[in-house]
Amino acid sequence: MDFTLDSEQTALRDAVRGLLGKAYGSSEDRRTVTKTDPGWDEKTWQRLAEMGALGLPFAEEDGGFGAGPVEVSIVAEEIGRVIAPEPYVEAVVLAGGLVAAAGTAEQRAEIIGALAEGQLVPAFAHTEPGNRYSEVPTVTATKDGDAWTLSGVKEPVLGGARADLLIVSATIDGGTGLFVVQPDASGLTRTSYATFDGGRAAHVAFDSTPATPLGEPGADQSDVIASAVAAAQIAYGHEALGAMAFALETTTEYLKSRKQFGVPLMTFQALTFRAADMYVSLELARSTVTWATLVQLDGGDDAAVLEAASRAKLQVSKAGRHIGQEAIQLHGGIGMTAEYSVGHYTSRLTAIDHALGDGRHHLTALSKTLDDHEAVEPLP
Repeated sequence: MDFTLDSEQTALRDAVRGLLGKAYGSSEDRRTVTKTDPGWDEKTWQRLAEMGALGLPFAEEDGGFGAGPVEVSIVAEEIGRVIAPEPYVEAVVLAGGLVAAAGTAEQRAEIIGALAEGQLVPAFAHTEPGNRYSEVPTVTATKDGDAWTLSGVKEPVLGGARADLLIVSATIDGGTGLFVVQPDASGLTRTSYATFDGGRAAHVAFDSTPATPLGEPGADQSDVIASAVAAAQIAYGHEALGAMAFALETTTEYLKSRKQFGVPLMTFQALTFRAADMYVSLELARSTVTWATLVQLDGGDDAAVLEAASRAKLQVSKAGRHIGQEAIQLHGGIGMTAEYSVGHYTSRLTAIDHALGDGRHHLTALSKTLDDHEAVEPLP
């Protein structure tokens, strides 16, 4: 199988890398952006839109560019290399993916067109306090005639306070529905706070808040949510690959340049072996995430995509923890400082681990499928 990028994909990678490299050329550039709301740069977001990156996964008739998972993975990986705080996976892949899959033609044209142009930033309100990774929301939707209202709490909602539109999951008769909530809706309260990786999340409360069904009113959207979450998990995997690759490059350069007892640190075999183990973790994660992307690209079997995304997220969880922690330890004391980059990369890798299910969650989910196998083939 050929994993080589074609000329258009290479041009996309180079363009995104050039843009983000200028915007976040140093850790200080990123800190300047993340210490003030909304935690990311609106100008950089607009330039990503002008480049076409925000419309990549959407159909042309909806205002997108009709690209696929490979192009999305290229952008996500470049975001990870500089840990750009722009909410690409959250707004484009997850919230935008839900609208593309479940929305009516009018909703897709209105929301996706504006999202692709950088004029609208949606957020998906799904996670709930005390309901960790559960697929059954405690937020409830009530119908009165043709009108719907929502009640309950969502937290953390990534980018929820800045969002121009909220896509909300809520319990309905017979399953889980999706709803569109305007930012100025009555009974809606959004409280923003900073997360440990420099991002922003929000406590979002609904008190009989008016909402519009996304797609067919009263329809169970559980399968749509699962598919969009799987796509976001794979995209997060690529973002983590970019971050892990940079952390490994930074660490190996440090081992080559930093001297102890008059010789470079790379002279000490034990340290070189630890860097080699980091490389193995990165390549295992890259293989798994790339395989999951190809399963997603093939389409067809939704169950296969969900399992592939879960396997990729589990491998990224293991690799991110290993590479992040080793990067800090091999740098010694400076790895712990706010002025040095590797600590920020480890924070972002930890945040990605916990988003949409951490390693333990996916290990538990995958272990439940063991009974589906008639026999386990032994290693040769």
